Amino acid sequence: MEQAGEARQHSVLGKTFHWGFIILYVYGILKQIDELEELEDSALLAFEVAFAAVFLGIVMIRYSYMRRFETFMGATEPVPLAHRYLAKGIHRSMYLCLAMLPLSGLLIAGLFTQGVKDGPLQDFALALHEISASLSYVLIAVHVGAAMWSRVKGEGVWTSMVPVWKEEGTSRNELVTRISKLENEVFNRVEKALTSQRE
Repeated sequence: MEQAGEARQHSVLGKTFHWGFIILYVYGILKQIDELEELEDSALLAFEVAFAAVFLGIVMIRYSYMRRFETFMGATEPVPLAHRYLAKGIHRSMYLCLAMLPLSGLLIAGLFTQGVKDGPLQDFALALHEISASLSYVLIAVHVGAAMWSRVKGEGVWTSMVPVWKEEGTSRNELVTRISKLENEVFNRVEKALTSQRE
């Protein structure tokens, strides 16, 4: 188990990356093209390629910066190792999806400019793009749900990144406390099972 620490905050740069990227992601979803034929417009094609390149660059810079921080930054209670691994796995999967979105978009555009407007290669690129987008929605929903649950428990993680609805210490609600205790027991059992298999 990780030792409980001080309620630390993410840096201003970390918070800017987090919240600024959300704006970029939402913009990318809202402005996406509906039909591949729209890429016949050379100005739109150039914009899509530039947007994808900037999006990918920001994903890589954000990942490089944020990976140096603890997943449960600000936690004032011990976090089971298995819980930390699960959270890291979800974060890394989100980054992978967020990188695959522009990469697959660039592949679609590249094939399109080479005259490959349909067929197995373009179908593969389009499917990869769609899977990345759909999986990003699911992973972001899981991330937001976990953040909200952490806020309800009053662990301190929410307050380290979110500027509103600050936590005021660990929840004293009996139901929340019981569920949180059960959650930690499950993670500790998983950790123990995995550790015993390695021995």
